[in-house]
Amino acid sequence: MDDVLEARAEGPPRAVLTDFGGVLTTSVLDSFRAWSTHVSDDPLLIERLFREDTESSALLVEHECGRMSEAEFERGIAGRLREKGVDVEPAGLVTAIAAGMRPDQTMLAALSGLRAQGVPVAIVSNALGDDCYQGYDLDALADVVVISSRIGSRKPGRRIYRTACDLLGVDPTACVMIDDLEHNLTGAARLGIRGLHHIHSDETAHALRELFPADPA
Repeated sequence: MDDVLEARAEGPPRAVLTDFGGVLTTSVLDSFRAWSTHVSDDPLLIERLFREDTESSALLVEHECGRMSEAEFERGIAGRLREKGVDVEPAGLVTAIAAGMRPDQTMLAALSGLRAQGVPVAIVSNALGDDCYQGYDLDALADVVVISSRIGSRKPGRRIYRTACDLLGVDPTACVMIDDLEHNLTGAARLGIRGLHHIHSDETAHALRELFPADPA
């Protein structure tokens, strides 16, 4: 399958690691773009800030690794936006940026089906904000939950993937990582984890069915 990136794997996979935002929810980037369009004439405003602005990127790393509170992060990002000519209220900024994200029922059903087959599943997520998982029972969705702010390590660093594999009790080379960002898959591949680039839910669900075929009745 073209959308499955092989990484020194031998034999069929036995476990799944999955991103949260943008995989188990609707697109993170669509939400970012909707907010950016609302506050400016640049739909890529917040994406460019996180990707291209050195100070904003550093703030994001510190926050996702749990070394900076949501309030501190919001004040920092609001200051960087002000430098770009966009004046926003810091309080509630993270919630506003992510407001367009909704549960992706196709992917939630796909994971539920895998677990019903006995396939171990881990959520591996970079946290953005204190309430980014509000409304989701993560422990009910996966066997293992590894959040960047809880362990002080973020994707695409190796530690967060290794932690998930160790908690599942599965060798990295027997795992598949689902993520909507290719650089996170590249990070996982350094441990030998196969990557499944998530673009469309139906395509990802189909790829998972091929990777983990159900036993015939």
